[in-house]
Amino acid sequence: MNIHEYQGKAVLKGFGVAIQEGIVADTPEQAVEAAKELQKTTGTGWWVVKSQIHAGGRGKGKIAGTEQRGVALAKSLDDVKTISKNILGNNLITAQTSATGKKVSKVLIAQDVYYPGETPTKEFYVSVLLDRAKGRNAIMYSTEGGMDIETVAHDTPHLIFKEEIDHKVGLRDFQCRKIAFNLGLSGEAFKGMTKFVASLYKAFEATDSSMFEINPVLKTSDNKIIAVDSKVSLDGNSLFRHPDLAALRDVTEEDPTEVEAGEHNLNYVKLDGNVGCMVNGAGLAMATMDIIKLSGGDPANFLDVGGTANAARVEQAFRIILKDPKVKAILVNIFGGIVRCDRVAQGIVEAYQNMGTINVPIIIRLQGTNAVEAKKIIDESGLKVFSAITLQEAADLVKKVVG
Repeated sequence: MNIHEYQGKAVLKGFGVAIQEGIVADTPEQAVEAAKELQKTTGTGWWVVKSQIHAGGRGKGKIAGTEQRGVALAKSLDDVKTISKNILGNNLITAQTSATGKKVSKVLIAQDVYYPGETPTKEFYVSVLLDRAKGRNAIMYSTEGGMDIETVAHDTPHLIFKEEIDHKVGLRDFQCRKIAFNLGLSGEAFKGMTKFVASLYKAFEATDSSMFEINPVLKTSDNKIIAVDSKVSLDGNSLFRHPDLAALRDVTEEDPTEVEAGEHNLNYVKLDGNVGCMVNGAGLAMATMDIIKLSGGDPANFLDVGGTANAARVEQAFRIILKDPKVKAILVNIFGGIVRCDRVAQGIVEAYQNMGTINVPIIIRLQGTNAVEAKKIIDESGLKVFSAITLQEAADLVKKVVG
């Protein structure tokens, strides 16, 4: 589960990570009040207005139909109001959004931390994530902060550093010092970075996160180390342990159909193809999508109905798949292990009858316990569906109906 920058920073601050202070606002008037409050508490005279959406590249992104950037510097309260008015309620288009962009409902009014001083500011990149190949957490870091880390890794891979963490002993003090040293820091900035890294890793572990990415981490002109941005991805499987973090979910940032599917305990991910998939089990879903591709079609979704494919569940799955206008056919591929195939077949018949006319071809393959009885139920139902026994038959039928 992704959360907004302002939420991620609040989590980090709770674990002692130094952050760029800010206040979130829903309206231009609230933005001005937030700027005034920050001026009182931090002494800042300029402010940064930052769009809050679940996508990167906001600083380079533009509000649809305008030249307004998603992140902009405001040098007066009038600027704060004007920029916020230009952003709020409009779509921000970045390299990580669709062509239409994402609607901005909130802005973060943040203090200006690039103030002049005796030494120049410097931006770094620091992230904590799970290295799945090694089965260990790792800290990725670079001297080239404020840039697309993919570009840095491609063009200058020698500037990307990695520190693996042994889960049996955790992050060690010498590793924090090694990171600060590799980033070329000394003095107060060196001490600040070691504390920053230790606190960041503590936050990562305590929240059961999948990733913490801070880009940039800023060394200010007076040698403070602070998080200027935050991209946080929480492990959805662990949210039952963190109801406070689960409450941070913003469903307006998610695909409405995927949200609806989740409410019915269906595992659904929308794709760009033309053949809808209804399966039970993630492995079977992957195999089904492969079959669709080999047959000349493209999967329109990943949908796992789980082990209880009753009539109500199947009906809801059909309705969700059919919300996608690109769907030209539906392949139902169920293995009767936990659930009997004849019960699934009866559920499909009842769901079909409850929904009335379905205007796309449906291919049904049921294998496992009572598969013969299930095929008989489907064949004698009078429904306009195609029945298959083997995967090859299902593939051939997919090819036939999608052309």
